[in-house]
Amino acid sequence: MINRLLAYLVKHIDRYLMGLVAALLVMGLITLFSASGESFERVTGQIINICAALTIMWIAANVPLHYLSRIALPLYVVGLVLLVGVAVAGEVVNGARRWLNLGFTRIQPSELMKIAVPLLLAWYFDRYEAILKTRNFVLGAVLVIVPVLLIARQPDLGTALLVTAAGFYVLFLAGLSWKILVGLGLVGGASLPFLWSMLHDYQRQRVLTLLDPSQDPLGAGYHTIQSTIALGSGGFFGKGWLNGTQAHLDFLPERTTDFIFAVYAEEFGMVGNLVLMVLFLLVIGRGLVIAANAPTLFTRLLAGAITLTFFTYAFVNMGMVSGILPVVGVPLPLISYGGTSLVTILFGIGLLMSIHTHRRLVQT
Repeated sequence: MINRLLAYLVKHIDRYLMGLVAALLVMGLITLFSASGESFERVTGQIINICAALTIMWIAANVPLHYLSRIALPLYVVGLVLLVGVAVAGEVVNGARRWLNLGFTRIQPSELMKIAVPLLLAWYFDRYEAILKTRNFVLGAVLVIVPVLLIARQPDLGTALLVTAAGFYVLFLAGLSWKILVGLGLVGGASLPFLWSMLHDYQRQRVLTLLDPSQDPLGAGYHTIQSTIALGSGGFFGKGWLNGTQAHLDFLPERTTDFIFAVYAEEFGMVGNLVLMVLFLLVIGRGLVIAANAPTLFTRLLAGAITLTFFTYAFVNMGMVSGILPVVGVPLPLISYGGTSLVTILFGIGLLMSIHTHRRLVQT
């Protein structure tokens, strides 16, 4: 009886992917314990987040593929309506209007769009697979730009960047011409002065700080300077678990969330960084294998977009902690403290598992 129950529970779980995810989650908890000043309460909170996110992942892994295509349009529309609701009546927290109070709970609709946008675009391009033309890509770009503008207006530059990346990956994998990409690059370059004028003062300061963090060492450049000190002081083997001075002497801000990679790098050094990056690369590699073996255009595009967005999460976080990218508030996937991003990432992992384990049931 117990064996049959266990077999049912893991029927649609990809063991290889699950093993990599579990290893990263454990590494995240170990780092969080040190980064939080050995706080069992903080670690317990993250374990509760992990349990909730794993439940969402299991549900997503068990959803048949044809249901995924059916919910694509409704999910996108609901997400868009909620984003408009945030713009009209959202709660302002720390100067940003990102949350919508439903009475019994608060939600952040922009997180929903990280999945809804690639899901809708994959469904859309699958419908027009045989007759794809330039106008299909133009409409696809509009479907990305509308929610991105609403998210950027909140302002939430990190989430806007991730939603843009997720949408772009679907457009690219669907066959977007290199000529159009070059044209968009030229248009983007020409519009930089206009985009610069639309940024908030603190966002401009972040970009300027990237070029020279020392111009404001106690203000906008503080995060970057302290995180790079932590990375460099870790050396080859690191200072050892619970022995990171930057974190334990309170020099490092947001060390349990966006800058947890600096804590990890200081305590586990370059060797630990290589282990972490290998695990991330294995997750990305497994995702690309699932995308390559997916049975339909819809599932190939969705799996590819989810995998490459996961790569974007890790690359942008490590880049901003290392000082090579502006600080845009992107957590390190499966490592940083926080429930919202964890649920979104593991929901995506669950979709990958569903695409892999249901592939033989789809008629091609």
